[in-house]
Amino acid sequence: MEQLILAVPYKVHTILTNNGIQFTNRKRDTMAFMTPFDRVCRKHGIEHRLTKGKHPWTNGQVERMNRTIKEATVGRYYYTTHGELKKHLHAFLMAYNLANRLKTLKGKSP
Repeated sequence: MEQLILAVPYKVHTILTNNGIQFTNRKRDTMAFMTPFDRVCRKHGIEHRLTKGKHPWTNGQVERMNRTIKEATVGRYYYTTHGELKKHLHAFLMAYNLANRLKTLKGKSP
């Protein structure tokens, strides 16, 4: 998680994970220490959300977004440096996020 925070060209404010033991303690472990993942999130002011149990389609949404990003970057282009990838990833995410906002604003007056 620390390396991801350093690598992405924007501030991570929220992260959604499944309920795996690498991300959170089991419900019955009420006296357990905070997981290393949660400690990193807290250190960086990141809200850590967990998917609802028995809702596998949430994980499918995450996998689909990851595939979209991969297809638009490393699946389509060759980068000679990590910096090139970071620059293109930033441009793609800005365009993607802006396009999504514009779609939701259709038909609404500014």
